[in-house]
Amino acid sequence: MGGDRTIRVFLVDDHEIVRRGVGSLLDEEDGIEVVGEAGTAAQALARVPALAPDVVVLDVRLPDGDGVTVCREIRSLLPDTRMLMLTSYSDDEALYGAVMAGASGYILKQIHGTDLVGAVRTVADGRSLLDPESTARMLKRLREDAVRKDPLSELTEQERRVLELIGEGLTNREIGARMYLAEKTVKNYVSRVLAKLGMARRTQAAAYAVRLSMDQG
Repeated sequence: MGGDRTIRVFLVDDHEIVRRGVGSLLDEEDGIEVVGEAGTAAQALARVPALAPDVVVLDVRLPDGDGVTVCREIRSLLPDTRMLMLTSYSDDEALYGAVMAGASGYILKQIHGTDLVGAVRTVADGRSLLDPESTARMLKRLREDAVRKDPLSELTEQERRVLELIGEGLTNREIGARMYLAEKTVKNYVSRVLAKLGMARRTQAAAYAVRLSMDQG
């Protein structure tokens, strides 16, 4: 966003005193204008699309819904509008939901006024705003979700090959001969494969490998 353009902001919070405080703070700043406000999810969804603001400062918790859902719906209607989530609580679930819904930033209401102004300018400029600790938690959650969706992503190439041969019904000794590995090494590979896939028995891994080969075939 060019420096000579005014950043148009819409506020969504069920507490009038918060809206007034944040609104006054932002209106005092050069290049920022509060163009509207809402106290509920319904009001936000009715008013924001018509105004098409640059930034929506949005409470995570609303009396008739949640800010994450509002964020997702507004982003689907106005992909260029940046969503800045403002909350009283550090909540990993809400953080994860907000980022997955397209929020550009997630900040606590305890933030200093100058930092809030900076946050609005940052997301309006097309950048993301997450503190390092929140980012680390988000990445961990995304990795865990990826593993749940694709358990094979945790396996090395050697472990995947061992899984395939388990699916073919080979014993550890036969797998060792096929892969030029010692039987004890194969046993260790099998143990790691079972652990990474969350399985207790070799037969489970064999059935899983067969199902995978059928799906890929």
